[in-house]
Amino acid sequence: MSKLRSVGTERDLHAFGANVARMRKIQGVTAELLAERAGVTRATLRAIERGKGTARLDNVMAVLRILGQSEAVVEATDPLNTDLGRLLTDERLPKRVRVRRTPQEARLAPQEAR
Repeated sequence: MSKLRSVGTERDLHAFGANVARMRKIQGVTAELLAERAGVTRATLRAIERGKGTARLDNVMAVLRILGQSEAVVEATDPLNTDLGRLLTDERLPKRVRVRRTPQEARLAPQEAR
């Protein structure tokens, strides 16, 4: 089954795969050893490094963890690491959170000091 992907997505997948392969080579790790340590097949690693977009996310993260890059990827996707994410969070987060009780729960709850 063929998936339709945008040109940008294809470009990003190939760049990501090339970066993974480059990091592996810089660290002097063979593809066979990386696949073994990450608990993936050699075919899965090949698909990641070629930017096929068919590998499961848990397998991609396992490979990145062995290469010491998983934390960087997680940090890069944290919305609080962007100016826009921080701005929108500050605007949209309530000042306090209240638990909404049903009328029955309110009757059963101990009286709170006011």
